[in-house]
This record gives sequence, structure tokens and C-alpha cells, in this order.
Amino acid sequence: MLNSAVLVLNRHYLPIDVTSLKRAFVMLYSGIVKAVDEQYRTFDFESWSELSVAAHAESIGVVGKLIRVPRVVTLTTFDRMPRRTVRFSRMNILLRDRHICQYCGVRYSRSNLNLDHVTPRAHGGKTTWENIVTSCLRCNRVKGGRSPEQAHMRLIRRPFRPNAVPFLGMATSRSFREEWKPFINIVDFSYWNVELEP
Repeated sequence: MLNSAVLVLNRHYLPIDVTSLKRAFVMLYSGIVKAVDEQYRTFDFESWSELSVAAHAESIGVVGKLIRVPRVVTLTTFDRMPRRTVRFSRMNILLRDRHICQYCGVRYSRSNLNLDHVTPRAHGGKTTWENIVTSCLRCNRVKGGRSPEQAHMRLIRRPFRPNAVPFLGMATSRSFREEWKPFINIVDFSYWNVELEP
């Protein structure tokens, strides 16, 4: 549970990161963040730990009592705006392609997908939005270092640079929390992922 996800907001209540529950508790205790409850009230560590824990609520046991698990925290001083461009990352490519192999059309878990250069790097293909697609391990093996035409394979959809983060896939991911919905309906998720190098 200590590795479960907590949404981090800036002072304007815009998401800027996702962290672990363990790190969120450290930041809460240190005064770097405040916990946000379902009524959007904020609490420092002392006031948060004094809240009673409902029978169905997630909690962590500490010496002598239980403390509610915060699922959203807000930084006390950081007020920069999140990036609005879509970061070129593995997660965003998977979200753009909806975890579907772009050759066979089957949806796979993240561990059964990899990234494929449509035009292989050996033939001058670049690592860009327009040349990378998700592919299952089998299709990637069949295609090898050839173009789709050479391998007699057809792309389901040509790769493209999205102009908005394909965050709808996050709504079904294991890390997504219901408590996050009010904060992410129009916000860019790209800062959650490491940018790929061209």
C-alpha cells in the first residue's frame, strides 16, 4: 500500500505529478504538501492525523492510531503551470495507440507490448511520433528490421503526433483513483512520463 499512487497538485489545484503514498506522507509530515479531502479542504499532517477514520476508508496504522490515506495532496508553495505539450514517452505512445498492437489489432497489457519503428532505424527511420507504434512481441518479431510493406504487414493506423495528451487510457489504469477525477478532466498528463530521446 505504501507504493500506491497519490496525485500531487500545485497551489492552483492543477496536477503536476503522481507520487507514492510513502513519499506523500513524508512530504505531508515535512509541511511540503497538505492533504486534500473530498470536500477540497486542506489539512496539514497534524490536522489530517486527527481526522477520524471511517470503517470503509483506507488507513495506515501508526503507534496508537490509524491515519487516513490521502489520495490527493497539494504543494504549499509551488504554483507553476504544468506543460501543455504532449511529451514523447513510452506511456503516451501506449495511450495514443490504446494498448493495441498496430499490426494485428489485439489489445495487450503493457508488459506484452513494445515500441516498433515503422521505418526501421537501419533504413533511416527516426525515433519520432510519426514513426513509432506499439506492437505485440510476436508482430515485432515477424516484422524484424523490415518495413511493413516488406514484411507484408499492414498498419491499422498511421502513427501521428497527438495535440492533446491521450489521458482517457489513464481512467482505466490500475494507478488511477476516483478521488483524482475532479482534478484531471482537462489536464495534460504528459509530465508523468519520461521523454524519449530522438
